[in-house]
Amino acid sequence: MIVAGGCGSDKIITPDNPIDSGGSTLPSPPLSWSASNYTAILGSDQNVFPTLSNPHDLAVTFKSSNTEMATVNASGAVTLVAPGTVSITANTAATDQYAAGSASYLLTIKKNADDGTVTTVFDSAGDPSSEDDIANTTFTRLVTITYSSSGASISGYGDLTDVMNVTIKGNQVTIAYTGTECVAYKLTGTASDGFFKLDSSKKQALWLSGLSLNCTSGAAINIQSGKRSFVYVEGTNTLSDGASAAYASGDEDMKAVFFSEGQLVFSGKGSLEVTANNAKEKSGISSDDYVRIMNNPSITVSTGSSAGHGIRGKEYVQLSGGLTTINSAGTMKKGIVSDDYVLVEGGNHTITVTGKMDYDTTDEEYKGTAGIKADNYFGMTGGTVTISNSGTGGKGIRAGSEDYQGTLSASYISGGTLKISTEGKESNDVSCKCLNVAATTESGNKVTAYAGNLNISGGTVIVNAENSEGIEVKGNLVISDNAQVYVSSKGDDAVNCQAELDVTGGYVYAYSTANDAMDANHDLKISGGYVFAISTRGDSEVALDANTEERYKLYITGGTVVAYGGLERSYSSTNTVYSMSCTAGGWNALHNGSSYIAAFKAPDGVSSVAVCSPGLSKGYKGVNVGSTTFANGVWATSSISGGTEVSLGSYSNGGSGPGGGVPPGR
Repeated sequence: MIVAGGCGSDKIITPDNPIDSGGSTLPSPPLSWSASNYTAILGSDQNVFPTLSNPHDLAVTFKSSNTEMATVNASGAVTLVAPGTVSITANTAATDQYAAGSASYLLTIKKNADDGTVTTVFDSAGDPSSEDDIANTTFTRLVTITYSSSGASISGYGDLTDVMNVTIKGNQVTIAYTGTECVAYKLTGTASDGFFKLDSSKKQALWLSGLSLNCTSGAAINIQSGKRSFVYVEGTNTLSDGASAAYASGDEDMKAVFFSEGQLVFSGKGSLEVTANNAKEKSGISSDDYVRIMNNPSITVSTGSSAGHGIRGKEYVQLSGGLTTINSAGTMKKGIVSDDYVLVEGGNHTITVTGKMDYDTTDEEYKGTAGIKADNYFGMTGGTVTISNSGTGGKGIRAGSEDYQGTLSASYISGGTLKISTEGKESNDVSCKCLNVAATTESGNKVTAYAGNLNISGGTVIVNAENSEGIEVKGNLVISDNAQVYVSSKGDDAVNCQAELDVTGGYVYAYSTANDAMDANHDLKISGGYVFAISTRGDSEVALDANTEERYKLYITGGTVVAYGGLERSYSSTNTVYSMSCTAGGWNALHNGSSYIAAFKAPDGVSSVAVCSPGLSKGYKGVNVGSTTFANGVWATSSISGGTEVSLGSYSNGGSGPGGGVPPGR
């Protein structure tokens, strides 16, 4: 700094406050750059830097604000060193005509022309209070991988190359990411032999948008990160493997066509079709954590006869929405399987199982297939699930396993619609069941502390078993509230539990042509609801059976009961049990003298039943009912009219077996 003396106050001469020898201010030099901002690409020969306008040809020196990012030589040529932002400045010294001056421009240096620095927020998946809702995560980087016949290309990772290692070999894309940003990976295009493999330090979004990816060697998508993967489905997408896919990956876990070490959460409005063609028992979709389907994606999974399960979530599988179709043909495999629980909250899900049973050399026992298998419990609060299993020893739903570590939680159904049918036969001590809640430890037919229980308090359950029990529960079975349960079996009990069976509410229809309609190895208690139990076998089997051999009993203390095939001997009822003639294949009703109690639809061949209900005084056959019916259309409680009145007669068990025969009609 120079201080100029004089008679007045001193003046400070700086580059911004120049004066001539006579004290007058000099003008700034006419320096300017052709642009105030410029973005350059590191390593590119296409960069065209701003030019300096210096019309009076003044002497100029150049400077970079950060030489670790860019340097500039004496003639103004810039050399890029590393990504970042610097100022490039031209300086002139003071002259007789001009004060000292400068001009600068801002230089941004990137590693890639498309750095992907965009903010991506996806539509809500329908559960804004949950971390599983993709809308609750903001993705600050979008990386796009495009597959094609000429090989995959990638864009958007720009200045992330120091934390994102990308390897591309044809259509085989491998990314290792160690950064701190949440990245969305958009996968699009077509490849007949390729894959996407990711190992990441942060949760990520996989944006499937018109992707068709087949991998002949293993997983088409392989997420080796334990972090949550949001899978946003847009447009039409397909994933598949090859019949000869070896899935050879050394120590690396790779269990499915679409595999993740971490959580897989599906959402969106598009479709995804996954096909497992392999012969290595690898599944369609699998997570070593959990799988959740939300919102509205349409997901179809098909597995071949030597492939694995349809969908597997080690921790759990949660179906909160979506349209899911699973076709499982794998030997001993399941449509949906979890080492813990399976929970259905919404959506529409169809599972078709055609796989066969076989001998498991690891566990040294024969095993069958299942539509849904949960080692702990099965829960359902909404949505629709339709399961069909035609395999020998095949089950619709199996909850509870000897392999589960801990005491089983009770399985439950409180809403939604569950439809199950099985067609296979028992073989090698592997039986078919439609809905089976098992035990972790059993001793013959004795119930242990580890037995699985089932509570049905709502929703609709429709079960059709061709050669087996419809519902079998190793622990207690409770049907209550507004549950609607329809069970038909041609091969065994319609409903069986090895502990206590309680009906406190709801609508029940149990029909067996081969055994008991409802059978409990402990007490069978009916205190509410509407129960229609039918056994047409006609010898020792009955409609309502309790284990009297071990001093258990049938108790009827309330509700409305209609039975064909006899009641367990020594039953106890607080209301009178009558016999009543009815219209086979048609609607019949019970009346209390002033109004109809309920109407029931008798199956073909059933023309007389035992009936019991508080206040019951007469019956009607051939009645008409309105459009509101329950338990698959066999019960009605309103809009009942017409019919022919029939008198009620005394009920007697009769017959040769312990439960008695068909009650006489009138």
